[in-house]
Amino acid sequence: MGLKVAVLMGGASFEREFSLASGKNVCAALEEAGHKAVPLDTTGELVPTLRSERPDVCYSALHGKHGEDGTIQSLLEFLDIPFIGSPSHVCHRSWNKDSMHYELATYRAITGEAPVASWPQGIYLARDAFKDMGAATALDLVQERVIGGFPVAVKPAHGGSALGVHKVDSVDDLGEAILDALSFDEAVVIEQWVEGVEMAVSVLGTGWDAYALPPVEIVPTKGLYGTEARMEPGAVQYFAPVRNASLSDDEGDAQAIRAEIERAALEVYRAYNARDLARIDLIWDGAQARVFEVNVSPGMAERSLFPAACAAAGLSLSSVLNELVSQYAK
Repeated sequence: MGLKVAVLMGGASFEREFSLASGKNVCAALEEAGHKAVPLDTTGELVPTLRSERPDVCYSALHGKHGEDGTIQSLLEFLDIPFIGSPSHVCHRSWNKDSMHYELATYRAITGEAPVASWPQGIYLARDAFKDMGAATALDLVQERVIGGFPVAVKPAHGGSALGVHKVDSVDDLGEAILDALSFDEAVVIEQWVEGVEMAVSVLGTGWDAYALPPVEIVPTKGLYGTEARMEPGAVQYFAPVRNASLSDDEGDAQAIRAEIERAALEVYRAYNARDLARIDLIWDGAQARVFEVNVSPGMAERSLFPAACAAAGLSLSSVLNELVSQYAK
């Protein structure tokens, strides 16, 4: 018997259009699996509607602020409505891109596991520090504070869809990039620019039962994998799974590298104690997996990375979502 699944989508973040596309695809996949999907935007009528609809479970297809920072999760916890995905405290931690070094260090200290994942070293600056306390006059320090110096990546400390992300080659261009990033968020991260094979590793499950889906290789046809490229058909090539030749000329080595990449993604997923599903974004720099962020609400549109990973694993999106929501069958 199918379940009534409230699919939360849209919202008020900069990523609203991405969310609407994800929500539409999730609703179609749930209907295909025999469930009743109830699409809901996060307006002032959300709580009354949820209380009257009384869904069996919620699926949040919200991206960005409110969808990935723990806001909607804490609301559902307050309403005592089951939902797919990580709980609010996990979302709150993963929302901050600067948190990874602490989460991995803590996880390794507790488990004693050998490190697999790495992350770019960087600087975190709050908007008030930059605009009101004079940090803008000290940008010459970036060269020595970030290992390797320029080029550096400048991006909002919170959020996704590559909004406000810049590659900066010199201190002269740093201020403008920081201001643009701060137009999307209250803080900015300035970190090492990493070259290599860009990938997304989707993960399903919880704890030690979690497993990685095949890594999806991301190859922009020109420039960076930015917001416009993600929206423009044909601007990015996706290879699911990642091509062996992108990792090594030797097939055996390529398979070993891919296994290490998947282990790195799982290490990060478990370090944050993520639940049900997430996507880990990383770059293989030729020697190690450099992880950038955890996406607790991965994109689910037709051209998104998570559905591509499912297809590469021989799974349909409808079967994956069916398994996730069926946990809440009464």
